[in-house]
Amino acid sequence: MKVYELQSNAGIDALKLVERAEPKPQVGQVLIRVQATSLNYRDLMVAEGSYGSGLKYPLIPMSDGAGEVVAVGEGVTRVKVGDRVAGIFFQEWIYGQLNRQKMKSDLGAGIDGMLVEYVVLHQDGLVILPEHLSYEEGATLPCAAVTAWHALVTKGNIKAGENVLLLGTGGVSIFALQFAKIHGARVIITSSSDEKLARAKELGADETINYKVNPDWEKKVYELSDRTGVDHVVEVGGAGTLPKSLQAVRIAGRISLIGVLSGIGAEVDPLPILFKSLTVQGIYVGSREMFEAMNQIIAQHQIKPVIDRVFSFADAQEAYRYLQSGSHFGKVVIKCN
Repeated sequence: MKVYELQSNAGIDALKLVERAEPKPQVGQVLIRVQATSLNYRDLMVAEGSYGSGLKYPLIPMSDGAGEVVAVGEGVTRVKVGDRVAGIFFQEWIYGQLNRQKMKSDLGAGIDGMLVEYVVLHQDGLVILPEHLSYEEGATLPCAAVTAWHALVTKGNIKAGENVLLLGTGGVSIFALQFAKIHGARVIITSSSDEKLARAKELGADETINYKVNPDWEKKVYELSDRTGVDHVVEVGGAGTLPKSLQAVRIAGRISLIGVLSGIGAEVDPLPILFKSLTVQGIYVGSREMFEAMNQIIAQHQIKPVIDRVFSFADAQEAYRYLQSGSHFGKVVIKCN
């Protein structure tokens, strides 16, 4: 079978297409014909060697993938041949809290990932796709969608009428927009592109802010939230935007720290967290239990993931570079079969 390997941490150029033997499912395992995978910013970090230490190369990249079950090993009861499935991000995080052992089971970093024609995963590390979704749409769910769900629903307990601030229009932010709206929340979203903000409006965003036009966007957020601040911030920027998010959130509000798009390592003043009695929570994707709860709501509301572009398997490097350019709105997908 054809499989992509990151042969070093030298960046996108280290991504090479090679041949490997097709795997066979053992006890409790499932063979999946991967139909589509989707990219996350994390995949760029893995390619560049900036996603923690201890990564071993060659490495099959990408955490997110969906496909068809084509064979099952002895003892498999959760799925059957013909089922449409997606792998979960942490293969061993089924329920409960994350711990060190579960963290080692992340597809596309701790263990080989999904940018392949066929993959073997344990039956416990799979979810059934909502029937109304294509494989391409299903492939967008494991990381970005579960992350947004964990932040706003599982931990955030979002309620109708609350104000949510979303930074940018990448995968996590657009899923968060969709989940916030079905829960009746009011959404403020930022971008440097008026075109992207117009598309976010079409998806239900209530207020938009161009942060290039309004560099002090935290003040604009404050004004747009009745001069009290928002209830929730989905913070994907990291060190470069967190100080502004701390100003934009209301007293006793919640910030879900998800990404580091604007960098790491900067000093952050802890006083706003103390004086405003804030909850600042790190969100590292989520469990299978969260994924399955999210899928029920996606099916109930017939939510369709927003896909910017679909690339062919042969154009995987081009897909990486397109994500790197930052010009996408929603998700970038690679069709594998």
